[in-house]
Amino acid sequence: MTKPGSLLCITLVIFELPALSAAQRQHRLDRVGNELPTLQPAATQSSQDNPKGPPAGEFSWVLDGPVLTPFSPPDDERFSVKDPTIVRFADNWHLFYTVRSKKQSHQIEYITFERWEDADTVERHVLNLSDGYYCAPQVFYFSPHKHWYLIYQVIDPSRKPALQPAYSRTTDIADPRSWTKPVMLFTENPDNVKMWIDFWVICDDTRAHLFFTSLNGRMWRSETELADFPHSWSKPLLALTGDIFEASHTYSLKGSDKYLTIIEAQGRSREGFGRPRYYKAYTTDSLDGIWRPLAATAKKPFASPVNVTYKGERWTDSFSHGELIRSGCDQTLDVDPKRFEFLFQGVTDENKRGRKYGEIPWQLGILRPAP
Repeated sequence: MTKPGSLLCITLVIFELPALSAAQRQHRLDRVGNELPTLQPAATQSSQDNPKGPPAGEFSWVLDGPVLTPFSPPDDERFSVKDPTIVRFADNWHLFYTVRSKKQSHQIEYITFERWEDADTVERHVLNLSDGYYCAPQVFYFSPHKHWYLIYQVIDPSRKPALQPAYSRTTDIADPRSWTKPVMLFTENPDNVKMWIDFWVICDDTRAHLFFTSLNGRMWRSETELADFPHSWSKPLLALTGDIFEASHTYSLKGSDKYLTIIEAQGRSREGFGRPRYYKAYTTDSLDGIWRPLAATAKKPFASPVNVTYKGERWTDSFSHGELIRSGCDQTLDVDPKRFEFLFQGVTDENKRGRKYGEIPWQLGILRPAP
């Protein structure tokens, strides 16, 4: 997650919790135009199958070195690469992420590559979406529209809160110049929202669901009919409360009727280092249902130093704002629980020491299942 400096000191306030209306419970849609582009399997050669199938709540990972590090162009200084989102399409990976820079604080950058070992060497492209703040992307192919969508956050000083969810779209994911300018998801701000961040869309057969967090132990959900996407979002409802922080990402578990949410939490504060980040996991039977803990404690997490084996140098103590590698690229966000891989941002406690938040040197790495 990437936070604008103007929002760091906001005091969080109570949200209203409206009941879901009867109209929102009625979901009927004749789906048309659902033709997908040709997809490739998302698993890499180094993936390890998990014979246990769907997760039982016990996760164990191995970690190699970083796969993507900051690279400064001649006219700017890059501090970090973070907030990754990725799909596999047309025999290549397509990776979007936030870059923190000296010249412009928050931008979205794009790279494409065939093999992970090439990721740190290919040409990088800043998306020309705005002259201001834009970051924390999510990418997927929305099959009813036959368009790629990028969901992200922008700043609109005329709104309260100023941070707002927005979208851009294109028919050619490989052309970084083809994305449309940002359009707000909400024409008017929901009256029960005082703070929100890290926006994430997933669709079932009839609805699109928008999840976000509010930095106070709460995850929220809004919805719209597929026919109305990306507009006409409902009033947000509370979806989950707990010792959670930000960057909630929700997926459909392939081969089952269940869904998985992974969400970032904060560890214990250490003087001079701040609070390390790690990931928890929850499951549900429906996207508007009750989320149940799967790996949701510091001792039994989804991803943290306690269940990661480092191969080589220990280059991170935090496991922050990450994305599971998906089985496909459409709006259902399928992941294969037999082939979990987790692309995340990481940094050591020592490299955080004494730095401003925006200058922390985050890098990207991949957690793969332990043998």
